[in-house]
Amino acid sequence: MYAVFKLGGNQHRATVGDVLKVQKLAGEVGQSLEISEVLLVKKEEAAVVGRPFVAGAKVVAEILAQGREKTLIIQKFKRRVKYRRRNGHRQPFTRIRITGVMVP
Repeated sequence: MYAVFKLGGNQHRATVGDVLKVQKLAGEVGQSLEISEVLLVKKEEAAVVGRPFVAGAKVVAEILAQGREKTLIIQKFKRRVKYRRRNGHRQPFTRIRITGVMVP
């Protein structure tokens, strides 16, 4: 059994026990959270598709870590005009473990 849910503007597919890296969420390590924007739930043979969300379905997850990605370097360069710009970016993320998928 798996579920497709919407979280932070992205869609994720998960089963119980999966560890996912998602966009930064508010919360502390060890805290539990419920995701109610479930788009699809697939059991053994039947699939329940929401319009847009499955009524009463929830995905329960636990926050494992809060962190930041490795540095991504952004460079701009124009030749013959001494124009050079260098910048770095570190995107924050949250690592979660799926502990349950609840279907009505």
